[in-house]
Order: sequence, then C-alpha cells, then structure tokens
Amino acid sequence: MDAFQAIVLGIVQGLTEFLPISSSGHLLIVPAFLGWEDPGSAFTAVTQLGTMAAVLLYFRKDLWNIGKAWFLSLWLKPELRGTLDARMGWYIGLGTLPVAVFGLVFNDQIEDGARSLYLVGTTLIVLGLVLLLAEKVAKHERKLEDIKARDAVVIGFAQAMALIPGVSRSGATITAGLFFGFDRAAAARYSFLLSVPAVVLSGLFEMRKIGDPGGAGAVETALATLAAFIVGYAAIAWLLRWLTSHSTMIFVVYRVALGVLVIALTATGVIEAS
Repeated sequence: MDAFQAIVLGIVQGLTEFLPISSSGHLLIVPAFLGWEDPGSAFTAVTQLGTMAAVLLYFRKDLWNIGKAWFLSLWLKPELRGTLDARMGWYIGLGTLPVAVFGLVFNDQIEDGARSLYLVGTTLIVLGLVLLLAEKVAKHERKLEDIKARDAVVIGFAQAMALIPGVSRSGATITAGLFFGFDRAAAARYSFLLSVPAVVLSGLFEMRKIGDPGGAGAVETALATLAAFIVGYAAIAWLLRWLTSHSTMIFVVYRVALGVLVIALTATGVIEAS
C-alpha cells in the first residue's frame, strides 16, 4: 500500500463509519474494485481510531458530562443516579459488553473467514432491507431521554452484529433504535456514543499488528487514520442534520444496489471473492 491508497481508504473509512453503509465492508469493496490488496482487519480497526477521534471531538461535552455524572453518582453524589448522563454511562457500558465478548470469542473468524465479498454483498442487502422494515414500522416518538436498560442491551447486541463486514455498526444500532421507537436523530446520537468504547478497544487491540508482513505499514496507516478523522467529523455533522428531516431510505437503496453489484461482479469473476 502506498500513501495515495492509504489516503483514499482513510477517506472511505471516514465517510462510511458513521453512515449506515458499513465501513469495514467498503474497505474490502473499494480495494477489490480498484485492484488493490486487501489492507487487512488490523488496518480497518486502527483507522477507526481516526473516526473515533472525530466522535470524541464532536461529542466532547456530552461524553464529559456522561463520564463525570456516572463517576460522581457511584459514591460522591448518589442523587445523580437518576439523571440521563449517569444512566447513559451505565447504558454505554451495558451496550459494549456484547461486542467485547463476541469480538474476543470470534476474533479468528472475523479476521479470516468473514472477509468474503459474497458475505459483504449479502449483508449489505439484508441489513438494508431490515433498515427499510424499521423505517416502515418505527413510531419515531422516543427521545434519547427515554432510553432504558433493555434498549441499551438489545442495541448492544445489534452493534455486535457489525463485527461481520457489510452489516455496519451505525446501520445496525440505528436500525435497532428505530425498532424501539426512537426518532432518527436520537437513534443516531446514541449509536455514535455507544461506538466509543468498542472502537477504541478494537483499534488499540489491533494496533500491535500494524507493520506485520502482508499488512499496511505504520506511515500509511497513520495517513489513513488522519484522513478518516477529518472526513469522519464532517460525516457526523452531516448525518445528524440529515436525519432531523429525512428518512434513511437513501441508504437502503444504496446498500441494496451495492450489494447486488458486489455479488454480481464476484460471481462473474470480475473481482475476487476474498
């Protein structure tokens, strides 16, 4: 991988991490379309630290208030335990447990067996149709203030499904939020906040593999991570504004169309399956 490829893939990561279209899937699809080598799961995980830095910067006040309220509510100020910020601290923790457990248990399968473009194309289509169903049945009534422990756990399991390339972390969690009756902006906001621990832990865990034979080098990974940070920040701002007045239909159409294209090109041998 050269610097140009790294920057292109960093931009792809930044654009697709927060839109419900799967960043891990696109980091397999784009190199396949362009005839580049698969950058590897470690590259994907570490460049996610760039987009995660964008989340930390964009939601810095929210995250500070959540962390502060949660910590103080443990012993020093128990009266804070009923506040949204303190509860969000617990809910983010609860929602992170499934992806942490599944990530450790199925680490080898994720890094090797789950990188087939047939699988990516299929999951793009299936999750797209599930998102369409969620839009059809969702009430869009609940705000973030209405979140409960049950919501956090189920949305956490939805996030764990995003370990499969093509599913999309934001796509799965926003879809689950819509099924629970949250409005689109609230579902997206919680999706972004929930992603912080999982992506940071995943990126730090995989960082040890950067520079290994067959993977991306340290300089290229750093360039991609920087590009992902810049583009990711813009993508967060755009998506939150978009969802206040638009549905997710544009992403449904994109996912299904891309999934069909990927499967067709793979089946005809235009691109390699893995």
